Amino acid sequence: MTINKRVVQCIFRLIWLVNLSLCLSSAVSASPDVINKHLTDSQSDPTKLGLMTGFPPPVDKRVMLPDSNFFSFPNLRWSVCNMRALLPTENIKRDPFNATPISYALMQGIDSVTFSPMNSSTRMSWHDSLAANYTDGILVLHKNKVVYERYRGCMDEHTNHAAMSMTKSLTGLIAEILIARGKIDENAKVRSIIPELQGSAFGDATVRQVMDMTTSLRYSENYADPNADIWQYSYAANPLPKPKEYAGPVGYFEYLQTVQKSGVHGKEFGYKTVNSDVLGWIVARASGKKFNVLASELIWSKLGMEYSADITVDGIGTPFAGGGLSATLRDLARIGIVMLNNGKINGVQIIPTSAVASIRQGGDKSVFSTAGFKTIPNGSYRSMWWHFHNEHGAFAARGVHGQTIYIDPKAKMIIVRLSSHPVAANSAIDPTSLPAYHALAKFLLAQ
Repeated sequence: MTINKRVVQCIFRLIWLVNLSLCLSSAVSASPDVINKHLTDSQSDPTKLGLMTGFPPPVDKRVMLPDSNFFSFPNLRWSVCNMRALLPTENIKRDPFNATPISYALMQGIDSVTFSPMNSSTRMSWHDSLAANYTDGILVLHKNKVVYERYRGCMDEHTNHAAMSMTKSLTGLIAEILIARGKIDENAKVRSIIPELQGSAFGDATVRQVMDMTTSLRYSENYADPNADIWQYSYAANPLPKPKEYAGPVGYFEYLQTVQKSGVHGKEFGYKTVNSDVLGWIVARASGKKFNVLASELIWSKLGMEYSADITVDGIGTPFAGGGLSATLRDLARIGIVMLNNGKINGVQIIPTSAVASIRQGGDKSVFSTAGFKTIPNGSYRSMWWHFHNEHGAFAARGVHGQTIYIDPKAKMIIVRLSSHPVAANSAIDPTSLPAYHALAKFLLAQ
């Protein structure tokens, strides 16, 4: 095996985990036995382990390429806070002259809030749930004020943490803004915007079908199958040089042109990351701007973010619109604020009201129900945001290993949590997280 091929396999591991389908994550349960085999939250704390500490770090404490170890557990607990040290990235720039302050009204008693995890009669406290879910950072806002904030593991206030598939929700929000501004017709065929996709599965899909992931694709994300399409997708997107004998697609854009159709669009929900990258291509083509530039102009600079964000790129510099974002806890909270407040932040209308309203209405529950998401039995998906349709009308951006922006309109509550759970699957995390969020909402409503 050549050095190039070893490096490519290393990248496969990361792209696999970053792209990991929430369909697989939520529909397939992870047994407690699998989870219990891992080090605990305290045992795997990267600062306690001394990962990448020293000048230079000891050989056995290094997390790096090309050793293919940076997204294995517990190394991922360091990696999620250091993506730009491991992979090429582009910048999503903030406006240094426009920082939006966040108000604080820290509240006592939150750590003592208790709840029963799914399928369990044993009570757990909010405080204990942080360790159970390998939380790196968590922030809670109530009525637009921070009532709770904690940093753990690899994180502090200045850390850009991997957001994983929460990136998709940013992409969906950008698309909704462009629809509201008349730059994109959600009912248009994708081929009318991107002629290069004419011969692919996406050519006769509508923009809305891509946004809601109701496209019908002959595309497998079965990670247990070495011949699954996800591996060719990952191979194409790999930012490092490919072996001389490689003759396949290079980069996201070339690969997307090869995806073929398997049925009728619009009939079933199927969570596939390639939809997000098609949407990233659509918004870039419609605006004439690279995805990271567009994200800066429409979101990051307008919301008054404290820090610029990072987004990973493929070998030709294409930002990974399906999972490459890294950002700080407080800046992600600003996205939550604007979504809760119908496009406003500090009373200023930043996002078109219609864009936020479109997302907040949720998707088709009957289409979603066939996908088998056991921890979201009444859910739906619209514009790359997840809807729970619970009694509080909660919806969220979600990513593997425990990333979320959870918004509860009734309680006027926003929770942003960044984690490095050893199991990527949200089915392993939701049984503790979702009841905790709902219990906290009820606690805040009672204040």
